Amino acid sequence: MALLQGRRFIMRQDVERLGLGEKLGSYPIAGVGGSLAQMARRVGVVLYVIMIVCLAVITPPAAFAKGAVMTAVVFVLFGLMLAWRRMSARFGLRRCCLYTHGLVVTNLLGGVQDAVAWSEVTELNRLSGASVFMTFHRVEIARRGLRPLAFLALGLKPPLVDALLSQLAKNGVR
Repeated sequence: MALLQGRRFIMRQDVERLGLGEKLGSYPIAGVGGSLAQMARRVGVVLYVIMIVCLAVITPPAAFAKGAVMTAVVFVLFGLMLAWRRMSARFGLRRCCLYTHGLVVTNLLGGVQDAVAWSEVTELNRLSGASVFMTFHRVEIARRGLRPLAFLALGLKPPLVDALLSQLAKNGVR
């Protein structure tokens, strides 16, 4: 918050004013809601497969219509997921932007949630979890005098984790 100079909400255009140098990349992050949505999507796909198998084996009346409706619902949900990914990338929603002298985390509305200079960082703590229903990396950046910054990078090997580790190594943070 020291970089924000007392402002709680800065729009994306104001990020250059923070003085963090050249932008190196922008990566999607998630909160608890995003991880729960990932888990719900995977559970839904498993339930869909079970229901389609049951419809094929048991063959109740109008099995084809019921299967078609379930398939349409699954396609609509996946379409919404892809649309959300595209929209959030385009408008900078829930992103971690790496710069040469620090990083900026945006909130759900695209404004700056928090900013950290590499000189403030004392250590990086990571927790990884991988299961059939949820795969994530929790990153917590400890810094001098302020509360830690924590966020989730979803996926088995998100590119954010490698980029963040290499940038921290360049700046002498373990």
